[in-house]
Amino acid sequence: MAAISAAAPFAARDRDLHNRALLRGWLYVVVLVLFALVLVGGATRLTGAGLSITEWKPIHGVIPPLNDAEWQEEFQLYQQIPQYAELNKGMSIEAFKSIFWWEWVHRILARSVGMVFGLPLLFFWATRRIERGLGPKLAGILLLGGLQGAIGWWMVASGLVDRVSVSQYRLATHLTLAALIFTATMVVARGLAPHSEPAADRSTQRLAGFIVLLALIQIYLGGLVAGLDAGLSYNTWPLMDGKLIPGDLLILEPAWRNFFESPKTVQFVHRLGAYTVFVVALWHMIATRRRLPETTHARRATLLFVLVLVQASIGIGTLLMHVPLHMALTHQGFALIVLGFAAAHWRGTKGAYPLPHEIALRS
Repeated sequence: MAAISAAAPFAARDRDLHNRALLRGWLYVVVLVLFALVLVGGATRLTGAGLSITEWKPIHGVIPPLNDAEWQEEFQLYQQIPQYAELNKGMSIEAFKSIFWWEWVHRILARSVGMVFGLPLLFFWATRRIERGLGPKLAGILLLGGLQGAIGWWMVASGLVDRVSVSQYRLATHLTLAALIFTATMVVARGLAPHSEPAADRSTQRLAGFIVLLALIQIYLGGLVAGLDAGLSYNTWPLMDGKLIPGDLLILEPAWRNFFESPKTVQFVHRLGAYTVFVVALWHMIATRRRLPETTHARRATLLFVLVLVQASIGIGTLLMHVPLHMALTHQGFALIVLGFAAAHWRGTKGAYPLPHEIALRS
């Protein structure tokens, strides 16, 4: 009996680690699908395909047009919106199909995320593999996913009546919420992973968390840039309009509108955001290497700075090359890589979630 009692904590620990490995693997699959979804969403925006499907049919919309009559019906719906009348008048049915498929794949991936997340969540919950305290986090991510679907249609609807493209406000909101869901999923997955180092000091944790916040803000600013096509103008660096600080940044009234509606101001603020992320990541690397030398925390902080440096280089290249599709998608995809690693690093500085059997032993 004594031997059985002594072995019980080890068995409980093995069970906890096994369940966590399953959950972590599932969440990393979700992260990959989210990554693909954001990239396809970026391609949909850059190809002007986002308004090609003018109705929101969560169930019936899974089935694309299957014959010529259905294609003509879909095309006629598109011909009724301003984008066709003002930008694409005379477009052939074949050209319409090319933009339709981008948006259709984007919507299918969005629905797939719900399935990839929701069905395993039900299974893990039913088999009691969800730890206490973890359920609300996962349920919160699921609710954010549902909200994202509604915001996606809210965004599309903004371009169906009086505009030839979607509202940059709604586009930036849609992109940022996707990034937030991506971040939350990564943080939970990283919290379930084994950690080789004790938690870092509070100062290191706070600065790591601040970088995550800065990355999310920068992605929001990137959404405004995309919504205004602001990257297609002022394609020089480090000067902008021939100056380090260009003029006419506050030409609109009231002044706050410039930060959301002026392409020049929005691009300039996006540049300032990039410089801020660069400086803070550099300082975090230096401070962490000094405070916690030769630790995993220091190595992660160094890699994070390298990723930020690479992303800055991609952003500059994208601008100088006048935003070709492949560079713009690389820039957007690498932004998610930076964000995901920053989120994982921040969670790493805090340490793993306590194992259930450890909590039970302490109580």
